[in-house]
Amino acid sequence: MQPVTDVRITEDVADRMVAKGMITAAQRDWAMAARARSRSSLSAILISSGLVGRHDLYEVIAEATGIPFCDLSQEPPDPKLLAQQDPARLTRDGWIPVRELPDGSVLVAGDHAPEPAVLTSIRQAVGRPVTYHLTTDWDVRAALQRSLRTVIADQASLGLWRRSATQSARKALYPRQAVGLLAALAAVIVAFIVWPIGSLQTLSVSVSVLFLLFVSFKFVVCMAGARRERYQAVTPQDLAALTEEDLPVYTVLAPMFHEANVVGQLVTNLGKLDYPVTKLEVLLLLEESDAETIAAANAAGLPPWMSVILVPRGQPQTKPKACNVGLFFAQGDHLVIFDAEDKPDPDQLKKAVVAFRRGGERMVCVQAALNYWNVYENFLTRMFTAEYSFWFDYMLPGLDALRLPIPLGGTSNHFRTDTLRRLGGWDPFNVTEDADLGIRAAAEGYTVGVINSTTFEEANAKFGNWIRQRSRWIKGYMQTTLVHARSPIRLVRVCGVRQSLGFLLLVAGTPLSFLFVLPLWILFVASLAIPAPIFTELYPGWWLWLGLFNLLAGNSLMIYVSMMGAFLRQRYGLVIWSLLNPVYWLLHSLASYKALWQLITRPHYWEKTTHGISALPAQPSPVPAGDVPQPRTRG
Repeated sequence: MQPVTDVRITEDVADRMVAKGMITAAQRDWAMAARARSRSSLSAILISSGLVGRHDLYEVIAEATGIPFCDLSQEPPDPKLLAQQDPARLTRDGWIPVRELPDGSVLVAGDHAPEPAVLTSIRQAVGRPVTYHLTTDWDVRAALQRSLRTVIADQASLGLWRRSATQSARKALYPRQAVGLLAALAAVIVAFIVWPIGSLQTLSVSVSVLFLLFVSFKFVVCMAGARRERYQAVTPQDLAALTEEDLPVYTVLAPMFHEANVVGQLVTNLGKLDYPVTKLEVLLLLEESDAETIAAANAAGLPPWMSVILVPRGQPQTKPKACNVGLFFAQGDHLVIFDAEDKPDPDQLKKAVVAFRRGGERMVCVQAALNYWNVYENFLTRMFTAEYSFWFDYMLPGLDALRLPIPLGGTSNHFRTDTLRRLGGWDPFNVTEDADLGIRAAAEGYTVGVINSTTFEEANAKFGNWIRQRSRWIKGYMQTTLVHARSPIRLVRVCGVRQSLGFLLLVAGTPLSFLFVLPLWILFVASLAIPAPIFTELYPGWWLWLGLFNLLAGNSLMIYVSMMGAFLRQRYGLVIWSLLNPVYWLLHSLASYKALWQLITRPHYWEKTTHGISALPAQPSPVPAGDVPQPRTRG
């Protein structure tokens, strides 16, 4: 809510600050002109530009409006009064009950000079007469964090599960799923006992054919993406047509854990976003137990439009839980996730605004592409970059073109905030909460789009770190498959046959294809190493040729699409490296078996990926010119 809305009061506040020496007359005139141009509040403009401090400004507003000022850091709210209110409403409306007064009324502190209708609404919510005092927006949020930490943590962890248990990965396997899998396993074991050679041949042929099917599906989708040129292309003319007045408030969530070494880099990168800071809210989501990162954030010199949200302790301790806490406090109409090492294109938020306006109300999310700045560091970074180039530049546009569900990437997802809340936010028990949310949105009838903007990250350069990250992603795809396969009839009824098949071939097919790679190569090597008479007793010639064709054809298709991604990004040095894609997939296969083991033994364990370990310096990004006057130094 806007603290100062009345034109007369706004001008009075501005004049009072000049008279007190808080700002100059020139700075007042600039702020008033910016207010008229952007339709932001005067307080948002003055605070975000660094011209005045929050408490100083609100005390002047209190003086101008005749509303007493309440310092919530000195007068914490009564827990009994808080327990009677809806925390989400308090966050949304920007007020909080403080204490009961001797006359039986309730002292309420809010971050805006309320209109009569707002006061009536507050009185109805409290159920008694109220005495209204003014406080800062950050004080309201800080008081809610302190007083409702248990409620917020519980909602962030169990909100989706309570809303719809079948959509949550809190329980990995439902009884009927476990019975079905055990029955299938028992049938395979019996078949091998009764008919060992035939069963081995049948299983081998099935694995080989399914591997080619899953890979061919990805190839077809990439070809569909290649025909689209630049998907959801937002042109410079589209951006030029945007006015500051029409831009919505945007919330940026930046979850971090044990990443003190990159806090300063993130603050610098987000400071380069080409978006008016009066309409930008950046929330750094830090775990309460992570003292090192908290200290780094406090020492980073955060600008006034960035703030820290502490994520309460408790299980599960995952990125999606942190994002749910951020969603609880988010004030923006739109919301985006950026990881600690991200370097988004400066105009990405504006491109997302254009895409949302084109996509209609059913478009809940637009995904920007991800790519890497340390491309040529080693084998892993080269293969990582080639893989992501085809995935974001061809695969996701192809899924969009074919109207198939889009599994989101872990960062640079732009959402309509209200719709995201209606979907239940993220699943904190799913270790690829992003992919799950994309599929869940499709199952609810919403659409996901992609935009021609890139966020640059640090490619994983160390093998152990890569295995941890990739096994978590693959485990998350397995979790997502189990969750959304619980009600297959409902899935088909809501999404349709096309989208349901797309979900199975992509989300279920990806981990299965990785699991199949290792046994296929083992059989291929065995066919070369074992003497022909012995091997042909087990496998007839037709099977060998079929298996060899499927293995070579599948790997050739993936090599080709990897080359396509390298060409599109004009990273021609990666084209030759794409020939090593079969080796890269062998590494995926190793990670997939680790993922399968963890799905059984530790389904909700979040393996942390370490960032900031590249030996190369981060590449600089262009800094947009600003027109905010320099703040005065005050003693």
